[in-house]
Amino acid sequence: MIRVRTVEVGEPGTRRVSIGSELPMAWIVGPCVVEDQRIMANAAERLKKLSEKLEIPIIFKSSFEKDNRSSEENYPGPGIDDGLEILAWIKSEFELPVISDIHRIEDLPSAREVLDVIQIPAFLCQQTSLVIACAKTGKPINVKKGQFLSPEGMSSPVGKLERSGNSKIMLTERGACFGYNQMVADMTAIPTMQALGYPVVFDAGHQVRRYGIPSADPRGGAREFIPPLLRAGVAAGANAVFLETHPNPQEALCDAASQFPLDELEDLMSQTQDLANLIRQQGHA
Repeated sequence: MIRVRTVEVGEPGTRRVSIGSELPMAWIVGPCVVEDQRIMANAAERLKKLSEKLEIPIIFKSSFEKDNRSSEENYPGPGIDDGLEILAWIKSEFELPVISDIHRIEDLPSAREVLDVIQIPAFLCQQTSLVIACAKTGKPINVKKGQFLSPEGMSSPVGKLERSGNSKIMLTERGACFGYNQMVADMTAIPTMQALGYPVVFDAGHQVRRYGIPSADPRGGAREFIPPLLRAGVAAGANAVFLETHPNPQEALCDAASQFPLDELEDLMSQTQDLANLIRQQGHA
């Protein structure tokens, strides 16, 4: 087993989540993008109940902005002001720590006041000025590995964060390019990135997207492969998992074909947690 640092997430008023070696597997989970408050409240309430029922630590994920869209006409999210307002409400009302993507440095002063974890999107993981500015907030940082980058190549953003004084780092494996429109999961990426000293999160949902096809098109994702991918990532020793979920995926405003149905999440969480517990009992995570 490769031992990694423990990253503590959460502030007074929220449930603390610890991610690291020999700890319960955490979930980073929620709708892809912030939608209306009714949908967000539905998701947050149900996720909180699942967290309590299954004794699973959860960080609530939703993006206030999706800047990497195939068309400027696609829903980009409510923007930083309205989006952070909803995330702050979820954090207060449901006592869940929250995480969202950051695309530009000027968003950080507002975002750091609300977010428990700052997420650097995959396409921006090598953006030096952004990575350094995120580090200097002092917040835990989740860096999603660019699909263009090798697992070993994640030493680059890790080094930038460390030299900027931040060691509250998580690294997310979300697949590598396989041809033009598909992703492939490399399970060796999990121990390879753990060797850098930090917890590794496995994201199954983005690996089933079929890029180049609109996400609202049923052909734009193959969510039936999410459960086996998650099981494989957990068996490979992931410290946490990342999954976007929605009360009604076919009507989701982003990644409709690859978000997991919230109605089916309890069964998936239960089977995945059972596997995670077994892996940890055997000393492999």
